[in-house]
Amino acid sequence: MANYKTVFFTLGILQIILGISMIIPIIVQLIFNNLDSSFISAGIISIIFGILFLLSNFDHEKKLNLHQAFVLTALSWISIAIFGSLPFIFSNLDLTITDSFFESMSGITTTGSTIITNLNEAPKSILLWRAILQWLGGIGIIVMAITIMPIMNVGGMQLFKISNNDNTEKILPRSKEITIRLILIYLSLTFLCAFFYKIFGMNFFDSITHSMTTIATGGFSNYNESIGYFDSSLIEITSIIFILSGSIPFIAYLKFLNGDKNVFLTDTQIKAFFKITILSIIFLFFYLVLINKSFLEISLMSVSFNVISILTGTGYVTKDFSLWGNFPLAFFLILMFIGGCAGSTTCGIKIFRVQLLYLFLINQIKKIIFPRGVFSIKYGKNNINDKFMASVISFIYLYIIIFFIISALLSLSGLDFITSISGAATSISNVGPGLGEIIGPNGNFAQLSDGSKWVLSLGMILGRLELFAILVLFIPTFWRKY
Repeated sequence: MANYKTVFFTLGILQIILGISMIIPIIVQLIFNNLDSSFISAGIISIIFGILFLLSNFDHEKKLNLHQAFVLTALSWISIAIFGSLPFIFSNLDLTITDSFFESMSGITTTGSTIITNLNEAPKSILLWRAILQWLGGIGIIVMAITIMPIMNVGGMQLFKISNNDNTEKILPRSKEITIRLILIYLSLTFLCAFFYKIFGMNFFDSITHSMTTIATGGFSNYNESIGYFDSSLIEITSIIFILSGSIPFIAYLKFLNGDKNVFLTDTQIKAFFKITILSIIFLFFYLVLINKSFLEISLMSVSFNVISILTGTGYVTKDFSLWGNFPLAFFLILMFIGGCAGSTTCGIKIFRVQLLYLFLINQIKKIIFPRGVFSIKYGKNNINDKFMASVISFIYLYIIIFFIISALLSLSGLDFITSISGAATSISNVGPGLGEIIGPNGNFAQLSDGSKWVLSLGMILGRLELFAILVLFIPTFWRKY
């Protein structure tokens, strides 16, 4: 029987960190003279539970094995989503437990879907808490994607191991130095983004909150109009630059600091990501120009911003792209699935899996044409074996199956076809806004039934944790083995 003391000890630390984070919104409440008990109560509850977890598991073994890593990965996000929902429950927004959990899960998974109908009038403390949740979710997924998920062999993530000397029995000690460096990089990018937001017109509060959700590619904004509220090209350009910064594998930043100054130009995944981004912008721009018959009616900036925002799963919007016609909506749906780079704050299937699937298909065609030929698949400097390729194909297959299941469940609640499929895509791909009148760029998820919100919340955590990290816990043999 596995010993879960290390798991719950770590959960205790996370709960204490979450509780301490609630002090920041309390300070904001004092500054804006609207102090209430929402964050005080939520913070005390979170810290007490955290301390109880620590004290009851203080004699833990100070290491994680593979089995415990899966359990910790799932429980981390679920517990933070639960305790992160407390400020919403205790607030004066009159949110139900379902709505509060949905908002919290959307934040911590950096999805960006919201049920708050009037963000412009929402309390500053709540707006800041939403940003903090996304910021914590962003750094959390980066650390796990680089240090834990490769060891867990989740959907092909083992391609991004830091070294070849991984010891699954000593995950935490190996990760400490890497984690500290990742946090410093993440902090630096956040402050740099806030600095430029402030220079180009945002007030101090907006610059801080939007910088956190930009680097996390989360997309929570303080306004119903999202980034479009500011109506500033400089702010949009700043947002694009730092969304792309958060979309690059953070392992590339580590390599750059270690002396590989050309990593951003030579990395296979980064090059493919920028190619897809640029080609998508050019293609959609000229399509819209062709339809509208005029360059004056189409803004290259608005096309670029919305393409990058949807592809990376950020979910910021500047224009109501639902007015661009049916094809752009279908095109955006495809971009939602592709997502950004592995090891970044982005979401979706990920660029490297799309690349590997393409290489696999080309390889299969070659084998059909030349039956006696021997062909290997090479990704960057790595030779891809059949076992690794099988994990990638399995992930993509499972991703599509779950998308259809979520779509069907949403349609059962009475939602229309566009809302159902885009809602499923936006949850499992952690994008934010969906398509259509209800959950489109000018809508939100408040009108959905409670059942639909729970289904979407499940989709969010499945997508954020690479599917297998959650689904493996429902396999009986996984538990019998230990």
